[in-house]
Amino acid sequence: MTLIIHEHYPLKACNTFGVAATARWFAEAHDECEVREALSAAAARGAELLPLGGGSNLLLTGDLDAFVLRLASRGRRLLGEQDGQVLVEAEAGEPWHPFVLWTLEQGLCGLENLSLIPGTVGAAPMQNIGAYGVELKDVLHSLLALDRQSGQLCEFSAAECGFAYRDSRFKREAGRWLILRVRFALSRRAALQLDYGPLRQRLQALGIEQPSVQDVSRVVCAIRAEKLPDPQVLGNAGSFFKNPLVSAAKAEALRAQWPGLVSYPAAEGQVKLAAGWLIEQAGWKGYRRGDAGVHVQQALVLVNYGKATGRELLQLAQRIQADIYARFGVELEIEPLVR
Repeated sequence: MTLIIHEHYPLKACNTFGVAATARWFAEAHDECEVREALSAAAARGAELLPLGGGSNLLLTGDLDAFVLRLASRGRRLLGEQDGQVLVEAEAGEPWHPFVLWTLEQGLCGLENLSLIPGTVGAAPMQNIGAYGVELKDVLHSLLALDRQSGQLCEFSAAECGFAYRDSRFKREAGRWLILRVRFALSRRAALQLDYGPLRQRLQALGIEQPSVQDVSRVVCAIRAEKLPDPQVLGNAGSFFKNPLVSAAKAEALRAQWPGLVSYPAAEGQVKLAAGWLIEQAGWKGYRRGDAGVHVQQALVLVNYGKATGRELLQLAQRIQADIYARFGVELEIEPLVR
């Protein structure tokens, strides 16, 4: 298959914020050969190659003088089973939520807490997606990535991915790796993760005392649908800020001033603060200026009510960051890639 290259390609439909922007060049790669062809085409044009998945973790603040490559490879397969562990592989372009549902249909456990997260399989390891007590690192077995510097294919075990909170070596080494396929270690024996309070509470409210993986997935979908707006209806990129990590001493000092502070223990004696709680306490929940706003039900989500530009959304985010630092002495980090 020969790569089809478009010029001055509109990207509004390629990002979940629904922000209008144009790529100087654009193509879709359906396999490794087309990925390599795109790399050559970008180099021949002296252009940066910018990979794109589902556009659900991206804020475009203007036109891109770059070669945008959407990774559109599809395919999912069972690779084998041993000692109750099932190895599953998916191509980078597979939409994430349908892939999760497919694993559940195969009778596999492990991805149910990650239901309804937007984006693609290949983008998931970039920021170590996580929700309701589970992170990708907990279920990832390995992945195959193309080294854009050497042209070599490299396989990474989970330990070699350098995962951290919403982070990975692939995010830190931006511009070097293109993830082509991902393998997951799943199980046929349910080991449900129900420690996230609202998840357990919702199951109990429904009278489900011994939930199945399908029950967990359905409840996760319901909670997410209630908390987060549908990008098809209201442009957004999900959680716009990371939950900040602070020292235990800092958290205690804040709790003395703000007794309702929402926080969670984290590694290395740190404490994770709920960014949404901080933003809501500062009065930003439901704020709107023009078509750029903060969601009325979830303060962690910035939304595009229709015609907001990426620059307007970024300016709103920067105002929130400055206000949170002034009030709490806490720095909020933007989660999506800003271009």
